[in-house]
Amino acid sequence: MKEKKRSLPAIWKDPDDAPSLDASFFESAELFDGASPKPRGRPKAAMTKEPIKLRLDAAVLAALRASGDGWQTRVMKCFGPLCAYQERLLPPRITRGLER
Repeated sequence: MKEKKRSLPAIWKDPDDAPSLDASFFESAELFDGASPKPRGRPKAAMTKEPIKLRLDAAVLAALRASGDGWQTRVMKCFGPLCAYQERLLPPRITRGLER
C-alpha cells in the first residue's frame, strides 16, 4: 500500500523552532465560535432588499442615471412615502399584503 504524500512540506520539525506569531498571522487567522468558524464580512441585515425587474421609459431611466450616483437610493426614498400614502387610500382588504 502506498503512503499518502503530505500536502505541504514540513517547514520545521522542532517545536522550539516554530515561527513567531506576529500581528499579520492573527489578521489572517480564521475565527471559531465553538466548533464552527465564524462568518467573515458584514453581518446580515435585519431587513434586506429584494432584487426585482422594473420597466421604465428610456427617458425616465436616462434622467435618473444622469442625476448621478445614488439614483437607486433616491428612487427608493420616493417609493416609501408613496406606498404609505397608498395604504391610507386603499381599502383594508387590499393593504393586507403591503405590511413590512
